[in-house]
Amino acid sequence: MKAAVVRSFDTPPQYADFADPTPQGEELLVHVTAAGLHPIVQALAAGKHYGSKAEFPFIAGIDGTGTLDDGSRVYFAATRSPYGSMAERTVTTRDRCLVLPDSLEETAVAALMNPALSSFGALTERIHFERGQGVLIQGATGSAGHLAVQICRRLGAARIVATGRDQEALKELRSLGADAVIPLTQERDALVQAFREQLAANKVEIVLDYLWGAPAEALLAAIAQKGLDHIAPRIQYIQIGSSAGPTITLNAATLRSSGLEMLGSGFGSVSIERIFASLAAFLQEAAKEPFEVKIRPAPLGDVEKLWNDKIAARVVFQP
Repeated sequence: MKAAVVRSFDTPPQYADFADPTPQGEELLVHVTAAGLHPIVQALAAGKHYGSKAEFPFIAGIDGTGTLDDGSRVYFAATRSPYGSMAERTVTTRDRCLVLPDSLEETAVAALMNPALSSFGALTERIHFERGQGVLIQGATGSAGHLAVQICRRLGAARIVATGRDQEALKELRSLGADAVIPLTQERDALVQAFREQLAANKVEIVLDYLWGAPAEALLAAIAQKGLDHIAPRIQYIQIGSSAGPTITLNAATLRSSGLEMLGSGFGSVSIERIFASLAAFLQEAAKEPFEVKIRPAPLGDVEKLWNDKIAARVVFQP
């Protein structure tokens, strides 16, 4: 069969022949319809993710949509190395696939599920989000951030603040449900002040951070409190991504002077069983009312050409 084959962390996957998978035990064969090019997929293939393993060759991709031998349309997670989802066929298990509602199209689901999990899973599994809470989404101009704004609105957030560098994308976020936006292109002092004002004005209780790095340091500086007579509000800060940098400098006084609670959300922080429970719940939400997502379908044969392109839409490869 044809697949996106990773032979080295230093080069993009190649469209090449790969041995067909043979289901073992209770595994199911999946005839792949679509597989999304997610940041985690790129990071795993480049050896930059904590889940990367230097076991070559392997097929790129962690999830997708397809059909089983019985004709069922499913969303699935690839379960056995070296078989990823960017191939004509792969294998999964019954507890790692979800039957698609008739109203949902395979390509859209392949684009939606992984980025949606970053916020939906964080809000429903890492914390217990309550309707009426205020949320700040740090780095909301990407695909995952766009979905995070919609998901927070769907779950009943009272106020949503979105941040990012792309001015046009920030304007678009208002139409998706953001109540306020903060451009990250400001000088640091101005940015810290903007964070302080919006945290207070929108009663932010939850932060979803896709950036880390310098933007996180500015936001944490805004959360820190001065003086000895204040009562700091509780803020649950969920670290999701690190596109602005893998590390930060954190002043100890920031934690002691504020109601800040920091935790991460990703594979390993929640059991795979709970992750799939969250995905199932999100799939039902999407079936009730579609979420908006920009998709760029592409043949799997274009994987090497499109792998590192900076594309606003979510690339979905079709075998």
